[in-house]
Formats: sequence, C-alpha cells, structure tokens
Amino acid sequence: MTSLVGRIALVTGASRGIGLAIAEELITAGVHVVRLARSISTRLGERRTDFTCDVTSEPEVRTVVARLMEAVGIPDIVVNNAGTFMLKPLAETTTDELESNLRVNLTGPFMVLRELLPHLIKKDWAHIITVGSVADHVPFSGNAAYGASKYGLRGLHEVLARELQGTDVRTTLISPGPTDTGLWDELGADGKQHVFDRADMLRAEDIAQAVLFAVSLPARANVDLIRISPAG
Repeated sequence: MTSLVGRIALVTGASRGIGLAIAEELITAGVHVVRLARSISTRLGERRTDFTCDVTSEPEVRTVVARLMEAVGIPDIVVNNAGTFMLKPLAETTTDELESNLRVNLTGPFMVLRELLPHLIKKDWAHIITVGSVADHVPFSGNAAYGASKYGLRGLHEVLARELQGTDVRTTLISPGPTDTGLWDELGADGKQHVFDRADMLRAEDIAQAVLFAVSLPARANVDLIRISPAG
C-alpha cells in the first residue's frame, strides 16, 4: 500500500457520521485533513484544518477553496461526502424537499469539484472519492427525493471519471448500504420511519476504511466502485 504521510485531503460534511470517520481515518494515516461543514468553527491546525462552509452556497464554496489552498495547499484527496437524507413517498414530497436534496447531494459536490478540478489535474497524483449510497443504484419505495439525488450523483461521478481519463487523477465511487449514523435520529423518535434495524447496519468506520483502501493503492491501480452491504 502507498504511504499517505504528508498528503492533504479535503472532506466535506466532516463534522459527524461518515465524514468525521473518514477524516479521523485519514489523519491516523498521516494525512493533513481539511474538514468542511456548516456546524464546525474555522480552525487552523498542524494535522487538521477546519473551515465553516455550506457546500450548497456557491460563494462560500469558492471562498473556502481559495482559503484552503492558500493556508494548506491544493488537496491530493477530495472526499465529497456531505449529504442529506429523507424518507417520504413521491406523492407526499414537496418541490422544496426535492430541491433541497438535489442541492445538498448533487449540486454541492458539483460546485466543490468545479472549483478544484483545474488545480487537481495539474498534480502528478490526486484522488476523488464520491460517497454515494445503495440508493444510487437500487430504487426504494418512499425514497423519491433522496434516490433521485443519489442517482444523479452517481451519474456526475461517472461523467467525471470519463473526463479525467488520461490524467493522474483517480476516481472512486463508494456506495454504502444503510449505515448507523445520527441521520437516523432525525427521522422521528417513534421509529416508525426506521425501515432498518440499526443494530444490523454498517458503521461509519466501515466506510472510512474503504476510503483508506482506495486511496492507498499504488498509482497504477484504481478502484472504480466499492459497494458495501451489511453482512447477513
């Protein structure tokens, strides 16, 4: 496996859940991690840099990307992880809810990549990780807005992979199954919307280890897709 010591990684949605687990895994591997999230305070550190950022805001994304490149440098690893989640049938989903899911899960990653790509393709090694979902390839009832946004994210990632052929930028789509994070807490205390037993779900660290595996492979190898499912 390739050493990542001294590399720089940008992880969006890194204040909790999967994003936080990915950030911690990369820090342990010797990477300087830049975390972006709405709920963290800007902080410059030796091994970790935090920037407050709403990835659905184009001005904020543009400003933060410029600041992080000035303060830390051009990232070698970009993990588009920030996302939102909801369960609701199509007929009950409002236009605002659909647009919110698309804005966070699809437009946000698009804007982050658009700002960084001109710089990434000049590097002799870089890796873009897209954190998708089982819902980016399997349709679920009651999943209209979220499923549409994740199918779109997978499409964006696959176009990106085509456009980056012939460059030194690798791309990996990671599509995990149900993962036990705080997002499930927000679906209602009565648990009526919990369609999965949380004890049987994946853990955030499972996804983080998949990210570490993908980015640690030698430059001659690329993992195009990792689909992770709960065992059993």
